[in-house]
Amino acid sequence: MSTTNSMNRRDWLKTTALFTGGLTMLPPALNRLQAAPAIPVASNSTAYANDLAIGPKLPANLKARLFANENPFGPSPNAKKAIMDSMLTSYQYPIRLMPELEEKICAYEGITPDMLMMSSGSSPLLLGTAVSLCRDGGNIVTADPTYDDLPNRCEKVNAKWIKVPLTKEYTHDLDAIEKAITPETKLVYICNPNNPTGTIVDKDKLKAFCERVSQKVTVFVDEAYIDYLPDAAATTLISSVKKGQNIIVARTFSKVYGLAGLRLGYIVAQPATIAKLQPHTSCSWAALSAPAISGALASYQDQAYMQEIVKKTTESKQFLYDTLKAEGYSYIPSYTNFVMFPLKMDGQRFAEEMLKRGVGLRNWKMNNQDWCRISIGRMDEMQAFAAAFKELS
Repeated sequence: MSTTNSMNRRDWLKTTALFTGGLTMLPPALNRLQAAPAIPVASNSTAYANDLAIGPKLPANLKARLFANENPFGPSPNAKKAIMDSMLTSYQYPIRLMPELEEKICAYEGITPDMLMMSSGSSPLLLGTAVSLCRDGGNIVTADPTYDDLPNRCEKVNAKWIKVPLTKEYTHDLDAIEKAITPETKLVYICNPNNPTGTIVDKDKLKAFCERVSQKVTVFVDEAYIDYLPDAAATTLISSVKKGQNIIVARTFSKVYGLAGLRLGYIVAQPATIAKLQPHTSCSWAALSAPAISGALASYQDQAYMQEIVKKTTESKQFLYDTLKAEGYSYIPSYTNFVMFPLKMDGQRFAEEMLKRGVGLRNWKMNNQDWCRISIGRMDEMQAFAAAFKELS
């Protein structure tokens, strides 16, 4: 987008806002809108499918889609209705919807609008963070293994990735991570609960770690799976952001809320950090669709629905645990909607053989051992996994 086109769009938005109730109706993201350099994103549908190491090979008779950590139970009934209703006015830009969702999130979390940034899923926010903080080099420190989207993006913009092995309990080694920080460190990334292991960090230790470390370097805490925890409100680092600490907390509507296909996520951080990231992140009304915002508005903090999803996930997960134990396999106890367990055969071959039987899942290499990461599906999907697994175990 050229600067001229950006200015024309801003002028149009301001004019529209005046006719529809004034500039106060615009979301904070629009008030901050400014011309920003185009950021190339080396990603497309084929590349993403290849990242999953399964997409292009999905069989027509797929029985169990257990490779992407999706919520297979879908959005709440309220969200589905809101999404369908939004289609009636889908010819309109969602100018009024975005501030409604911002207001709802801010009210629940007790934050001000300038501490919040929304986008189409978490990926643009991770990219914006990488470009903003690591484009001049330096390094990012993370656990290993962990969710690799942000560190990969940091590497692509000229930063070094420092990997710190997990503990023997497969969780973050906070002491080792802190020791790995150098004067060149631009970012520390903590995924809690962690992907792919499904483990969590002791909340008091993590908060103490972030309080110390954030005085030296920005800490990014990815809480994509936090809503699967029974004490999410006590675990989140948003409380630390509210205390003024230099922390970025990421949340998503893709997991418990079941809106992965509609793409909506947000971060909470200090106003100065939000302002720094904004030029490199698609965070205006133009980045979000009316169905996505409507679904999020209807389901945000719908406790009855969220508890139902966690209950169903727990039941399917227990079935998986029982299946693994019956076949003589161990596993890493998970706080999320996925589980990792060590394999007794080559990981790639295992994934391919399971796929032939209609079950899609992921294989991993960790500590010179082949592992499987399996997403938790509906009970019929878990039964399909069990039937196929017993043929190979």
